[in-house]
Amino acid sequence: MVNPHESNAPHLGESLKIYFHRDFDGMASAAILAQALEDVNLETDITWSGVNFHRTLEWATFAAGEKFAVVDFHFHPRALYWFDHHPTTFLDEADERNFRADSTRAFDPDSPSCPPIIAKHAITHWSWEMPKRFTELVHWSNIIDAAAYASAKEALFDRRAPFQINRALNCAPSTAFHDRLVGLMKAAPLDHVADDSEVKKCAQRAERNRDAALELFPTTMVERTDVAMLADLRSPRIRRERFAPFFLYPELNYAVTLIPTRAGNHITAASNPWNRPQSGPHLGELMKKFGGGGHKGVGGVNPPNGDTAEKWAREIYEAVAYPPK
Repeated sequence: MVNPHESNAPHLGESLKIYFHRDFDGMASAAILAQALEDVNLETDITWSGVNFHRTLEWATFAAGEKFAVVDFHFHPRALYWFDHHPTTFLDEADERNFRADSTRAFDPDSPSCPPIIAKHAITHWSWEMPKRFTELVHWSNIIDAAAYASAKEALFDRRAPFQINRALNCAPSTAFHDRLVGLMKAAPLDHVADDSEVKKCAQRAERNRDAALELFPTTMVERTDVAMLADLRSPRIRRERFAPFFLYPELNYAVTLIPTRAGNHITAASNPWNRPQSGPHLGELMKKFGGGGHKGVGGVNPPNGDTAEKWAREIYEAVAYPPK
């Protein structure tokens, strides 16, 4: 087994903080990495904290003075451990040119989610024996992050444990909820995680919000063409449901939505998983122009203020609604 600490400045006794993207596969990634590092005795003191795209505005000074890891999020040259699958992960062209996978870093843009990258790396490079409970975590991370659902109905209404956990994220009471879920995922199978009282409460609230979101979503539409729509969900009486556009309007290829988050305004652009466009822009690359990122079929960005959010949302919508011929 290669010991990453032999050639790096941080020492084994220092606390490691894992920064993860605040979604299902980001949390799963943090849980798997933390467990693997502990099991092979590479790290003994590990904490974790979620991040979102607004943190890239301070990326050069991010986690200054810390010993840290980044998973399922943009590449950071100072991260001791780093794993990602987003094609838009490199914010700096020099970082992209100079990056080389090694004993503590791996990148696979073809992976449907980040957890299988970490699991494979830990098994191969650190001789890790992965606990059986993580097999299902990897499987469902692939399904959820790649939106590889059988239908919009399954994505919205299926009540199996992974779907309930993912649904609960829509009603997270605070960012601490995501951090706590990492600990639950690390320690127990998904059925146990979904049975947690706080998770169940959030999932039930999310189901009520889902029903309200489906009812009110048509009122949020700002504009639409035959292939795309732009919706503004920033009203406090409107609930957000990721797959509502494609459940209600299955003929659409794209949906651009403007939503509120604790970090401010957020723009999501997504292609219809059940009616993919035959051509069109790479949404992650499109979002990267604004400081965000993502994959070919979905991307996101956090604009600095409301006026900018409306301007960017319009530009992004027009890019998918009226692509150059």
